[in-house]
Amino acid sequence: AEPVGAIIETVKVALEHTAPELAADIVDKGIVLTGGGALLGNMDFVLRHATGLPVSLADDPLSCVVLGTGRALEEMRRLRNVLSSMY
Repeated sequence: AEPVGAIIETVKVALEHTAPELAADIVDKGIVLTGGGALLGNMDFVLRHATGLPVSLADDPLSCVVLGTGRALEEMRRLRNVLSSMY
């Protein structure tokens, strides 16, 4: 239960620091779980209960991470500009 609790707390902190326009999208569309953590038993239910937001599981959570990383690498220049403007 401890790793799940740490994940939940991290999500809550991330949501607290989310820009208002993105937060509105999350409230409307919910959270989509990806990666290995998405496969932990009842993670969607626990996160939904903890945040009050809709939570769904990606069709293929493990592939989402790989595909997203590939897209980020393809868009490295744009991503670098976004990250540098944030920090």
